[in-house]
Amino acid sequence: MTADLEAAYAHCGDLLRETSRDRYRADLFAPAGLRRHLFALHAFCAEIAQVREAVSAPMPGEIRLQWWRDAIEGEARGDVAAHPVASALLDTVARFRLPREALLDLVDARVFDLYDDPMPSLADLEGYLGETASAPMRLASLVLAEGRDPGFADAAGHAGLAYGLAGLLRALPWHARQGRLYWPKDILDRHGVTRDDIVRFRGGPGVTGSARDLIAEARRHYGEARRLLAGLPKTLRPAFLPLALVPGDLDALAHRKDPLAAPPERPPLLSLWTLWRAARRGF
Repeated sequence: MTADLEAAYAHCGDLLRETSRDRYRADLFAPAGLRRHLFALHAFCAEIAQVREAVSAPMPGEIRLQWWRDAIEGEARGDVAAHPVASALLDTVARFRLPREALLDLVDARVFDLYDDPMPSLADLEGYLGETASAPMRLASLVLAEGRDPGFADAAGHAGLAYGLAGLLRALPWHARQGRLYWPKDILDRHGVTRDDIVRFRGGPGVTGSARDLIAEARRHYGEARRLLAGLPKTLRPAFLPLALVPGDLDALAHRKDPLAAPPERPPLLSLWTLWRAARRGF
């Protein structure tokens, strides 16, 4: 491995530690020889997730996402190798024969982030989370299986939905301040809640009821994921470890009186202990 590529992987680890601590901590439980490749995959996910915050309008964000599409397809202009995350990601893709289509679908899903439109339905939200949360778990399992298909695709689907829903429930106040709304419109309509109620921080029974429905959906997916992961080999557990954080997050969310209030930070030591226990004992 060249010094430049070594530095690119180190950059991915540093970026992930700063931007996606759950995923970074989970990746630490992977074998040392594969850890850097998980860092590269998840640093890419973090970089794409941050495009909205890095631009002042949707069009520059669309341009950035197109650059990533071109890089993944091998058509980017300029020196892709000069971008450390792209360089490490493409090396990982080549080493483990990762499906590029899954990465392209993830980029496409993130176009939604650039606009302030509400998520139309629960089915649309599940599709979005399937590309942005489930697919990375599936890709990580391919890395841990050193390029072979280890199965557990359905488990990754449910695990990503559970973890993604819990994350969006926690992030509601932050997204509301930005005018963004990921909670599905069909669930909000059921409880008489409008987008303005959310972004103007008008809480009440409707918002609480909507949160309750989404918590129930997250618990359902968590239960399915646990069932499907019953035979998961220990070597593959790091791909799914963030799932272990879901029950505690959902319990805390269920006891929160106002879903628009900022949730308490999860203590880092509690997160590490939860991940360590799952890495040793399973889910």
